Amino acid sequence: MDFLKTKIKDVIIIFPNIFSDERGFFLETYREDIFFRQGIGPKFVQDNHSASQKGVLRGLHYQIKQAQGKLVRVISGEIYDVVLDLRKSSKSFGQWVGFFLSSELKQQLWVPPGFAHGFFVVSDLAEVSYKTTDYYAPNFERTILWNDPELKISWPLTIGQKPMVSLKDEKGIYFSNADYYP
Repeated sequence: MDFLKTKIKDVIIIFPNIFSDERGFFLETYREDIFFRQGIGPKFVQDNHSASQKGVLRGLHYQIKQAQGKLVRVISGEIYDVVLDLRKSSKSFGQWVGFFLSSELKQQLWVPPGFAHGFFVVSDLAEVSYKTTDYYAPNFERTILWNDPELKISWPLTIGQKPMVSLKDEKGIYFSNADYYP
């Protein structure tokens, strides 16, 4: 596996070694010893799986307590994935990075605890699977408004396109009013 550091140093894109032949392919999506050497962990406790149609935007979500690290991969389709640093002590506090993830390239994204996370579906349908380092805790869940003008996130929307968002995401709060991590 190749681990590519991004402009926010703790966010990592993982490219697997893919072994293909006429039968199909094989790859490892997770191997604890290799991931631990890259600082990814400590351990995963929950797996989640979602399916969304083209134009759906989910996020920006985080838990202020029981902060979740997420190992995200696309099982089918393609998404634009965004992570936002909410760690006040970080040099990249308030900065975001975005990446296209696809089932074709089979890359994964490590989103450490302390970040908000969201994605926009660019293919007709996308299935996203992610492991988390802590359990879902709805009492601690927070949502930052996906289109907060202060953040200037460049979602890959066509001119005039409005994404499909949940009521919860529509009612997200501005970054300036959010709960942050130390």
